[in-house]
Amino acid sequence: MNMNENTARIRALNDHFRRTMTCGSIVLTRGVASFDRPAVAHILHRIRTFTDFTSANDPHREHDFGSVEYDGDTIFWKIDTYDRDLRYASPNPADPIVTRRVLTVMLAEEY
Repeated sequence: MNMNENTARIRALNDHFRRTMTCGSIVLTRGVASFDRPAVAHILHRIRTFTDFTSANDPHREHDFGSVEYDGDTIFWKIDTYDRDLRYASPNPADPIVTRRVLTVMLAEEY
């Protein structure tokens, strides 16, 4: 797989995970977890439907980071790729067999 195919595959896997929120783990930081359930559901919906990828927020074209606004707060989300045991970075983020994705959702001020 060449670099463009590799990036396209990572992007597709990240998009699938973000849109379905399956095939990985979701972590909410303390700040986001302190919101009530409807607020968290709204934030997760905004992340699932996020499409505003630009060269500024997605320089590697992997669709692994974004931000949304909620009730005056900026919410960052980030997808990281780990090995299957969640101990180290994935040896190949384009291969879902050896990769576990983790979506972290945080208040911008918690970054």
